[in-house]
Amino acid sequence: MTIALLALLACLPAVAQRPSVMLDKCVAALNAAGGVTASYTFTAASGGTSSGTIAMQGRRFRVLSPEIKCWYDGSTQWAWSPVTGEVNVTTPTAQELQMTNPMVAAQSFKQNFTMKQAKARTANTYVIKLTPKKKDNIKVLWLYFDTTTSMLRTARFEMQDGTVNKVQIKNYKTGQQLPTSVFTLDKSQLPAGTTIVDLR
Repeated sequence: MTIALLALLACLPAVAQRPSVMLDKCVAALNAAGGVTASYTFTAASGGTSSGTIAMQGRRFRVLSPEIKCWYDGSTQWAWSPVTGEVNVTTPTAQELQMTNPMVAAQSFKQNFTMKQAKARTANTYVIKLTPKKKDNIKVLWLYFDTTTSMLRTARFEMQDGTVNKVQIKNYKTGQQLPTSVFTLDKSQLPAGTTIVDLR
């Protein structure tokens, strides 16, 4: 879920329209943007924060931070976690990609959430409120778009237990030349001696 939202970068029009239409335009903009890079900060309900970078082109993406490193080349996914100290190599299913691939995630939002435009509390902001159609750990998901730059700025998760997690995205760069190697495992980003477990 987090990876998907971190990678959900798009140019969206600053006009009133149905949120589902905006998500369609989000996917179209991602396809048209070429290589996209950005930085993010994740703030957990506990108050802890973590920061990292994301890169994306078409179906491919990469997320790098001290807490997670993930590469997906459109077929194979390599995911490292400090908890296990291992890299798991998988061929994700369509369902699994809903958690990691922004293209699939956008469609998942349309299918699994009720969406509506919410009233913005600040100028130059377009807000979409998403409520799960079925019982979920997420109570409400809020997406905040900057109407000046037409970019996703913040994703705010209100959980059923009352806690709140937030992702802020900034420093967008589009039209980047990203070679295919960007989206495959880079061992130089891993601690020495990291075990690679092929689960395919």
